[in-house]
Amino acid sequence: MPSSETSSVERLDANIPGAFPDGNGSQAAISTHQTLSQALYDRRAEYTRPRNVRIKVGTWNIAAQHGTEKDIGEWFVGSKGVEESLAGLGIKEHQSEGHDSRESVREQEARTSKYAPTVPQNDSSAMPGDDEIGIYALGIQEVVDINSATEALRPYTDPAPAKRWKNVLETALPKGYQLVAEQQLIGLLLLVYASPAVHPHLKGVSTTSVGTGLMGYMGNKGAVTARIVLGETTRLVFVNSHLAAGADKTSLDRRNWDVAQINSRTRFDPVGDVMGAPTQGSGESLGEEDFAFWFGDLNYRIEGLPTDDVRRLLTVHTKDMDPADESTESASITSGSTTLSPHASSTSSTEDAVPLPPELDPASVQTTVLSLLSHDELHQQQAAGKAFHDGWAEGPIRFLPSYKYDVGKVGVFDSSEKRRCPSWCDRILYRTRARKLRHDAKLKEQEEARKRDEEMRAKGIDHATDDEDVLYDYDPDTDGDNPADYDEYDESADPEPEQVVTKEGFTDEIQLEYYTTHLRVLSSDHKPLDAVFSLKFDAVIPELKTAIHQEIARELDRQENEGRPSIAVVVDRSTGSTAPENNDKTDSAFDGVDFGDIQYAKSKHRHVTIANTGRVPATFGFTDRVVDNDQSQGPFPPWLTVTFDKEPDKIDKPSADNIHQQYTLEPADVCNIQLKLKIDVMEAVKKLNEETSNLDEVLVLRVQGGRDHFLPVRGRWLQSSLARSIDKLIKIPEGGIRKLQHQKPGFSSDDKVRWSVPREIFRLTEALEDLTERTLADWDMTGHEGDKAPWQHNAGWPFVKDKRYFADSGHEEAMVSVYEALDCDTRFDKAFDPEVAPMQRLEILTEVLLQFLRSLQDGVVTANLWKQLEGGIQTREKARQQLSPDDEKMWALEILSAAPPHNATFLLLTSMLQHIASQIAEASKPDPKTPRSSVDLPASPQVSVRRKTLSKVPEVAVRQLVVRNYATVFADAMFKGDDTEKMRDRDKAVRKERMIRIIELFLADDAIGSRWHN
Repeated sequence: MPSSETSSVERLDANIPGAFPDGNGSQAAISTHQTLSQALYDRRAEYTRPRNVRIKVGTWNIAAQHGTEKDIGEWFVGSKGVEESLAGLGIKEHQSEGHDSRESVREQEARTSKYAPTVPQNDSSAMPGDDEIGIYALGIQEVVDINSATEALRPYTDPAPAKRWKNVLETALPKGYQLVAEQQLIGLLLLVYASPAVHPHLKGVSTTSVGTGLMGYMGNKGAVTARIVLGETTRLVFVNSHLAAGADKTSLDRRNWDVAQINSRTRFDPVGDVMGAPTQGSGESLGEEDFAFWFGDLNYRIEGLPTDDVRRLLTVHTKDMDPADESTESASITSGSTTLSPHASSTSSTEDAVPLPPELDPASVQTTVLSLLSHDELHQQQAAGKAFHDGWAEGPIRFLPSYKYDVGKVGVFDSSEKRRCPSWCDRILYRTRARKLRHDAKLKEQEEARKRDEEMRAKGIDHATDDEDVLYDYDPDTDGDNPADYDEYDESADPEPEQVVTKEGFTDEIQLEYYTTHLRVLSSDHKPLDAVFSLKFDAVIPELKTAIHQEIARELDRQENEGRPSIAVVVDRSTGSTAPENNDKTDSAFDGVDFGDIQYAKSKHRHVTIANTGRVPATFGFTDRVVDNDQSQGPFPPWLTVTFDKEPDKIDKPSADNIHQQYTLEPADVCNIQLKLKIDVMEAVKKLNEETSNLDEVLVLRVQGGRDHFLPVRGRWLQSSLARSIDKLIKIPEGGIRKLQHQKPGFSSDDKVRWSVPREIFRLTEALEDLTERTLADWDMTGHEGDKAPWQHNAGWPFVKDKRYFADSGHEEAMVSVYEALDCDTRFDKAFDPEVAPMQRLEILTEVLLQFLRSLQDGVVTANLWKQLEGGIQTREKARQQLSPDDEKMWALEILSAAPPHNATFLLLTSMLQHIASQIAEASKPDPKTPRSSVDLPASPQVSVRRKTLSKVPEVAVRQLVVRNYATVFADAMFKGDDTEKMRDRDKAVRKERMIRIIELFLADDAIGSRWHN
């Protein structure tokens, strides 16, 4: 493609996985697509062939008249109904023989009926038609009565008129012509048909409509538009419009506004370039095509002349036309029957006289038309730069105005009371890409000149060099007549062929051959108008293009592969699933890393080997994978850790390939990668349980200058009882959540309630009470002379760990086993090795219990329940009202009872804590003989407690410390509060103190509870 054009293939995002990325490693890889596109374009002569096509554009405002469709085949397809003596461009070269037998005007008008065609009988074609035309583009206005409120405000477009017109037109067209594009907007209808030879070359069809009528958007005025790609090289646009009516200044401004709206609001679907790749962006607009045809009832009028004068001038040429009636007296301007005369020249001539050219004959039709066109609003608005000034052109107008005539008459202008002024309302304009670019360049030059003038005026030197400009600004080599400096509209000159370089870089040529009205069509007050264009274009032959594209691609691949780095990725084929039925079985059909069954908190490892199999060093690394909006960014998902067995390369700046860490292997070198999958985040557990997320990912291993390797990673999630709500947990049957998973994919809120509290919490609390008793008993029996028990050091034990007694070895594995026992509803003692002491088992189970409670979606005390509890506490604090411990406890139970499962769970947990606290206090009793002052109290790791606030009785003081620490630990685990993130630290501390207070109500005895009321 030429340098000024940018192929859409060149604009493809190099960061898309699988593409050859943009980087510093291989310049050959950088330009792969550019080279392919350029090479394909350079060989375009091998897969394109020159083609010629005639395009016929027709427009007709039928004014919602019945019977107009009878004429469409005669004038549009058959090219009949032209009055040669008053016709336009090209007609004189195409006059047919045998017009002596054509029906006269008088006879034609006399037999006019809406049930039969109105064109003259025995008429012949005056211009190309039938199968001489490759593309027919017809624009109809007012196929329905747009002045009817029913039609104008109809919420949908009535398809019946379009169907009727298509049937009539398809009947008139030669056999094999096919509908290419169709668009209707209330009264506007656009139909495009193509011949059997042209139709295979058409693609990229896109249609749209723009309403500019009532309120600026209704469809009683506006445009219907179609974009077609011809031969994969040439964009054609057809615009059928109906602009605002009226002969006053306001109506003129509204017409210009309509044009601007159609230009700005028309959008087409994206098309492919010569490579066939989709264009990036939201589509194309008007101005991006190669050839555009804008036609319809534009409603521009003759301005500045009295209506009667215009009618009088034109009627001179419409009387005494029929040779059979030459003796008839001239009809008046408003006569009921009018004939047209080819001899309407006031200058007599003899056989020996030299005939004057029409443009020099003051009595000729052409001279009259030219004199009126200087008052044509469209030409004036183009010259003023207000409408159709951006490259639009029109063929020479050498025919009478198309509006407004009496229906059923050939040349009788509006004889109604309104006596409207004849005007060229119906027009066919066209624009080439070259004209549009010239206009844009001229606008840019003008803007730059304006800026320079403003800068000079700001500096006060705007007149300083005027004299020098006069003397020295002239350049005889470059200055002179510039056709672009003149108005492109020249009525006396025939259009010349124009060469145009298309958007895809091909050279086409267009010429307007015919442009005329069909005066002898009588069924509407508008005369139909059509134009014939000859277009030479280069058409792509798909078979040749495909073959050449493959040939170029193979050659480029061969060249690039010789110097491109290459690696091989070998995946460790481990067991695919840990389910009993799948043990020791590998999914050989899966070409990736299969982690098998995945459970909460348990790590799984797999290995991948990478080898450099190329001839050059290979630099590679994992790049960002493609993710959805709700997924985390980066090369790996949060649950996957990737470790290389070698150090990454040291780089000065980030890689252009978006590789986070890159590694380099010399030819024949290898490295190993370890992949670890672990799910230990509750939000991930929740999504996996609910099946809104999965463990399927595709990692992208990017090789600089080479091809990407895609490494699928997957695992099978085993349902967990964590990260669920209490309302769901009480419905899990005996056997655990894992048994339920094997039975059916999920369960609903309608399932039967099986437990008063979650079975998992019940089992944990039961086991904790039992292990606490065993631990205390073992300590007493084994002695430990000189050592203090952990509960004597730590008032939060066993819920706050003491590392002196808690062994880390095997801790994670043991916890995983306990989680598995919870999910499968199996005994906890089987989750531990026999040599694990009761104390270690106790501390592991307490950690599991706290983690389980924190993971509850709704908490033991829900946000709604806590809102009521906190509200009551705040009310009493403000009123300085105190309740007795028992009354306050009953008040809390009354609120909690609104949610029975939560209430029962809360009481179960506080009962367990109270029982363990009592056991700890009992085990901490000092020897009766030991003086109280010498008794050491355990440390309080969770909360600061002043000694003087505690009881002087050692065992009571110990219990107070234990209860306080237990309540502090479980406050965070049991309660859910709203808007915690938005609270200040001070408010958070106050809220937590209130939560601790609620728990202490259920743990403290009278001696402890009384401190709240002292």
